[in-house]
Amino acid sequence: MGALALTAGRGARGIVDSGLIPSLVRKLHREEENIQEILLDTLAACLQEDATEALNSRVVPFLKDKLLSPNDNIRCKAARTLIAVSIPLEGKKQIWRHDVIPILVHLLRDPAEEVKANVAGALMYATVTTEGKYAALDADAIHSLLGLLISSLQKARLNAVKALTMLAEAPEGRRVLKAHVHAFRVLEMGDPSKTVQRAAQVAIRVIEWKP
Repeated sequence: MGALALTAGRGARGIVDSGLIPSLVRKLHREEENIQEILLDTLAACLQEDATEALNSRVVPFLKDKLLSPNDNIRCKAARTLIAVSIPLEGKKQIWRHDVIPILVHLLRDPAEEVKANVAGALMYATVTTEGKYAALDADAIHSLLGLLISSLQKARLNAVKALTMLAEAPEGRRVLKAHVHAFRVLEMGDPSKTVQRAAQVAIRVIEWKP
């Protein structure tokens, strides 16, 4: 518990500056599940500040392993931490390189709504790169993401719309999504969230774009 105890009372920036991230990443593999949950929460906050040390400490393979946990909370928190990991370009590259995207796509059918929402968020960032887009398309991400457009969770709908917008930037993705524009129109006109409405408008523009 040594490194974890040292994080008490420190903000995310303070933990990053203290050089504790590599130790926290290593502990993910060894600690009991209740401690893993705390570690994942801590890492999710810290990686939004700076993901460099975590990426250098093989955080992506560790998180890939946690995505396969039978524990809903662990899967949910691992996916949320991957959102922070996938914001920098190097994180996007590592998620593709370590074959995490097929697992994320599989988890779009997870029984836990929060897991699906966070997974869609990770895919939203991971599919910014060309490699990420095609890895998601090859794993048939589009149809599972379309299913999230009717989720009761606002963040699941938002993340799914944004991930689908990324996939629509690829000609193959755009071709498939043209048959589903109506689903985005429904969100544009009637979603209770203005943020989701605006995201749906952007998605429609990208899907209907003609070169």
